[in-house]
Amino acid sequence: MEILEGKKYLITTYGCQMNLHESEKLAGILTSLGMTDCESEQEADIIVFNTCCIRENAEERAEGNIGALKQLKKKKKNLIIAVGGCMTQQKSYAEKLHKTFPFVDIIFGTHNLEDFKNLLLLKLNGKKTVVDVRDKEGAIIEGTPKTRTSYPNAWVNITYGCDNFCSYCIVPYVRGRERSRQMSDVIAECESLVKEGYKEITLLGQNVNSYGKDLENTDFATLITEISKIDGEFRLRFMTNHPKDLTEGLVKALAASPKVCKSIHLPVQSGSDKILKLMNRRYTRKDYLDKIRLLRSYIPDIAVTTDIMVGFPQETEEDFADTVALVKEAGFAGAFTFVYSLREGTPAAKMDGQIPAEVSKDRIMRLIDLQNSLNREYSKSYNGKTVCILCEGYDEKKDKFLGRDVYGRMAYFDGTPDLIGKFINVKITETGGISLVGKIV
Repeated sequence: MEILEGKKYLITTYGCQMNLHESEKLAGILTSLGMTDCESEQEADIIVFNTCCIRENAEERAEGNIGALKQLKKKKKNLIIAVGGCMTQQKSYAEKLHKTFPFVDIIFGTHNLEDFKNLLLLKLNGKKTVVDVRDKEGAIIEGTPKTRTSYPNAWVNITYGCDNFCSYCIVPYVRGRERSRQMSDVIAECESLVKEGYKEITLLGQNVNSYGKDLENTDFATLITEISKIDGEFRLRFMTNHPKDLTEGLVKALAASPKVCKSIHLPVQSGSDKILKLMNRRYTRKDYLDKIRLLRSYIPDIAVTTDIMVGFPQETEEDFADTVALVKEAGFAGAFTFVYSLREGTPAAKMDGQIPAEVSKDRIMRLIDLQNSLNREYSKSYNGKTVCILCEGYDEKKDKFLGRDVYGRMAYFDGTPDLIGKFINVKITETGGISLVGKIV
């Protein structure tokens, strides 16, 4: 499109890997129109915010950054500002955004990201404000261009949406019901990425374990097995997993594949049966710990990481103690810990027994201290070992190159730019909390 040829875009992303990958699609659409990316708002001709609504602070940061563009918009009359993603997909939020920030030109949701080109065309053809947030998810659209920004890593969606309806989570309401991509399309994308030189592929879904339940004659174990047959040197990761759908058949498939990394992210959220029931997680603490034992029976050295939430409505000190006990018993290699964030439109938002902020803060700090001590003990096991690292990039602050091993542990080392995208052996000389320092051998 000649009108956009040579123009520049800037995309700001909030949230998880899913959002980052969707920003790669937005970048691919804009690149296909002749645009190039830039690093500053002052340079940009189009600024896109890809938002997240999982937690309140993500919304607040997005709104703050959008509001800060008001003066720039006055100076640059032709600047186009677009806001999309989970935040705008929430019921009535698009209207609120339009009223609060009338200088925003395009507002879209999660169900029509692939249609961003047409929304942009409407704006360029003279429409003052384009607001297009669709209530229902559509069919999966293949072939959307992508401008990948994470070499040597690549993200590949295998499912969209979620059917679990955890009582605290807004995702099913903003991303729709679960839909699986055809296995042939997923495999073809992975084959293409390996041919292009990508060395690590991460399969993405709100619950990858239930992949294929809406298809015929396939499941996640089958998909893992087929991707593992692709020729070439690469690693395979996936996230995120729901414990209720982690089957022995899947674990066997993971254990049988030399391409699959020896790590799994298995969110537990709480160690209290009462809280798990209130969360609608559909497993007990015993069920969860049984899954950990199942994983380690087939992959003894697997590194298990998790998500843990504190301060959920009606959580007592006894419930929190159950979570602490589970953390000690499970022996997590790492954990993302969060304070419950009330999300309007979810069942948990209406529950009695909302926990005071000061109580939640005290619990989260105690949990962080515990997990940090476990992280340090886990990292100490690396002292003096030589591990295979995929060099992923360079950290300017540390002035070192970095990469992860098959267990997901990050290591830092001296090197040269030509190492990025290569597997190298690193002898670990120092250990910290969740990171390592070593020397190439």
